[in-house]
Amino acid sequence: MPKVEIYSKFTCPYCARAKMLLDQKGVAYEEYEISMGGPKRTEMLERANGRTTVPQIFINGYHVGGSDDLAELERAGKLDALLAAPAD
Repeated sequence: MPKVEIYSKFTCPYCARAKMLLDQKGVAYEEYEISMGGPKRTEMLERANGRTTVPQIFINGYHVGGSDDLAELERAGKLDALLAAPAD
């Protein structure tokens, strides 16, 4: 089972779109809600090389990027292979 992490904000439509794609694939994920900032937002900024937009998605520690990046992996047929890799 892959370790999928998503940093999101409560009212973010892009976050909802990314989570819907993961849900459709039956993938469990850990969501970090950063609407109010705090240590998880700081962690996201460090892990995502300063990217401030949400969502920021990680699969087994690999930084996928945002919702559009996740959707592009799906369109290119590369998302399933990434999700098939076991977590470290």
